[in-house]
Amino acid sequence: MALELLADALEDLDPDEGEVDTAELVVTDDVLVKLFALGPDAELDAHEHADSTNVFHVLDGEVTVVRDDETEAVAAPGVVLHERGDVHGARNETDDVVAFTASLCPLPGSG
Repeated sequence: MALELLADALEDLDPDEGEVDTAELVVTDDVLVKLFALGPDAELDAHEHADSTNVFHVLDGEVTVVRDDETEAVAAPGVVLHERGDVHGARNETDDVVAFTASLCPLPGSG
């Protein structure tokens, strides 16, 4: 069931160059799993979650992960852990759409 939800969501997201499309896959009282699809040259601005751990799961393509002043290209399948308070973001430096999920736990204000 969860795999069908992911497959359907991936099929529905088709960002153009410079665009970011998103879909919420799981939302509970203490967890959020969000799907991101980045078109070529698109960027998810750097941000932080002071009270939450954030994990990226790279599903398709190669995402350039930004953390503080460092960048690293992470290809699918890849996993990136962002500890609480890490300033992080992502960008697509390829010519293809890239996709990853971001899992946030616990949700801010949930505990």
